[in-house]
Amino acid sequence: MNSRHMLRALACGALLLAVAPAVRAEGTFDIPPGAHFNPDKLAKVTEFFKNEVATGKISGADVLIQQRGKPVYHETFGVQDVVSKAPITDKTIFRLSSLTKAITSVVAMELIQDGKLKLDDPVSKYIPSFANTKVGIEKKAEDGTKTLELVPQTRPMTVLDLMRHTSGITYGFYGDSLVRKAYKDANIYAGDFDLAEFAERIAKLPLHNQPGALWQYGHSTDILARIMEIVSGKSLFEIEKEKLLDPLGMTDTGFFVTEPERLSRLAQPLPNDSDFRVGRQYRTEVRQKWESASGGMVSTMADFSRFAQMLLNGGSFEGKTYLNPKTFEMMSTDYAGKGSDVERDYFYFPGDGFGMGLGLAVRTDAGNAKPPPPGSLGELKWDGASGCYMVIDRKQEMMFVLLEQTPTERQRVQRTLKQLVYEALEN
Repeated sequence: MNSRHMLRALACGALLLAVAPAVRAEGTFDIPPGAHFNPDKLAKVTEFFKNEVATGKISGADVLIQQRGKPVYHETFGVQDVVSKAPITDKTIFRLSSLTKAITSVVAMELIQDGKLKLDDPVSKYIPSFANTKVGIEKKAEDGTKTLELVPQTRPMTVLDLMRHTSGITYGFYGDSLVRKAYKDANIYAGDFDLAEFAERIAKLPLHNQPGALWQYGHSTDILARIMEIVSGKSLFEIEKEKLLDPLGMTDTGFFVTEPERLSRLAQPLPNDSDFRVGRQYRTEVRQKWESASGGMVSTMADFSRFAQMLLNGGSFEGKTYLNPKTFEMMSTDYAGKGSDVERDYFYFPGDGFGMGLGLAVRTDAGNAKPPPPGSLGELKWDGASGCYMVIDRKQEMMFVLLEQTPTERQRVQRTLKQLVYEALEN
């Protein structure tokens, strides 16, 4: 055994305590008692990801499927990056991108549970400048030119709007509306700024729509995070460490990777697939003031699997309650469905068959596709531009997590993985 293989064996051995792998030998799976999966069909997950790596579509991935608290499938594929060729392990650090929103939202729910803030609180109660934010309405002249008319908010933006993405706050890197163009032109990522400064920059920009009128993906979670800082008197990372990360044992989850040892574990996308297309360059390796609550966190499978299992458990993990049953039910309720008056357009990212809970998409119906995508009613999910993906299916007592760094291939890979997981699930 050469030194590289020896190091890999030692690393994998140490990880048994973190997330026990279900893979006994290549192509065979030790299905724990009480789990309902077909091992032959699970082997198709391995086949798929091995082909993705072999054909150069992705550099690597870490896949975990758990049912009733035990792994039924767990395997790593490929390398952390094609330069070092270090193999992926459960301690490989991945950029979570928008899965950061899920972590931020859970901690926000803990603060709501503690009575620190309420869903119907106006955002301007904490950040006064949002009382003056205007809504941008596009007007089209006879010659086809468009102008932006700024009108007052018909009602104040609330914490609920931030958590279900109906605040009117958007991103400037997708779509071609004049408000999104204003975001792009405002250069909101310039310099070294913190969440307080970032919130003021956003407050100066027009809202894409009236609060509560349309599901609109954007920087809502960053504004939520600033409110979390204000009500707690601590930085976002300090709050998250205290309320969630440290108690859960998520020791490698945070915003920056600057230490040499941790840098050696940071996964990189393929050189020809390194544009995350989020309007800015990721600066994970450079410590800065802005702790991006909407897309800046990193984590490992050893860490993130604990977070996902806590959600599958309904808010508790290893004897500690993070979200009580009432709070968890609040979080997993659809707030953008019938009776909410929230409209959906082409950019409704939760997708067909899904409503919007407080920071997570929630499955409400089969959807319009024929056949419908697999999954159960009440399923919770989220993903990120980097390719990381989480599905929580409480009906099946099952969750799965995919960690990868592939912005271009992510949607295809996620769809395929979900299909293979549910094809292997036996009721």
